[in-house]
Amino acid sequence: MTAFDGSGLGVHVRWMIRRDMAEVEAIERESFEFPWSEEDFTRCLSQRNCIGMVAEMADSVVAFMIYELHRAKLHVLNFAVLRSHRRLGIGSRMMEKLIGKLTPDHRGRILLEVRETNLPAQLFFRSLGFRATSVLKDFYQDSTEDAYLMQFQAPAIATEHRMAG
Repeated sequence: MTAFDGSGLGVHVRWMIRRDMAEVEAIERESFEFPWSEEDFTRCLSQRNCIGMVAEMADSVVAFMIYELHRAKLHVLNFAVLRSHRRLGIGSRMMEKLIGKLTPDHRGRILLEVRETNLPAQLFFRSLGFRATSVLKDFYQDSTEDAYLMQFQAPAIATEHRMAG
């Protein structure tokens, strides 16, 4: 493994719990011009198919991800790493954990939207194998900005085919 995969940093990725919310909201406010409100988090996480994960270092939450489970896909709704902890492999480690939940025959892809002006996020997701599949015009409620719909497809499992005869 490389030095930047997050494994040598004492990072622990786990399910989000209620006491994480103050730290999650602080990361959200630091990361985004138009952050989710406490109500946005509560409404989302109260949905049965909405899951929260955090990355913790030295008993502090340094990153979070919120995603929805659907029958054929996972949809990342929100994802951020504390500015002081970016480019250390923490975000990659969280996404790899999510990618590990994919199976070609069940939930085979991950979808997410990225603001067209958020080049660092676009490059990050691209480095993990995500591809922009379409432009979503005027996507955000807080601005007229477009988003790129990005998708990660689970690799197909190779099956051996035998010829008759």
